[in-house]
Amino acid sequence: MESLQSMAGYIYNSDIPWENVAEGVKRKIMGYNKDLMLVLVEFKQGAVGYIHKHYHSQVSYLIKGSFEVTIGSEKKIQKAGDVYFLEPNIEHGVVALEDSALIDVFSPHREDFIKK
Repeated sequence: MESLQSMAGYIYNSDIPWENVAEGVKRKIMGYNKDLMLVLVEFKQGAVGYIHKHYHSQVSYLIKGSFEVTIGSEKKIQKAGDVYFLEPNIEHGVVALEDSALIDVFSPHREDFIKK
């Protein structure tokens, strides 16, 4: 992994390229330091954020569209303006029910998201 360089100060969306992470899913790391990371994620209708877990705390704010959100064994529909909050090591995933977007915030930062 490259040495951690925080993204601080004024950050402009237009300066950050999209990274394709899965079929119909792309993201931008909008800012981070060792303790915190904010990521913009866009999903095409039907795209899947597969069930996974990690040691980070996570809060996700849905800014556009709607998702079927799975937390543990429970599934619920959430739409723009809704939030889900995850303690570490909780299995979770989403399916975009339409073209959708969310903002993920992680603590600490996701080392695996930073390019090598």
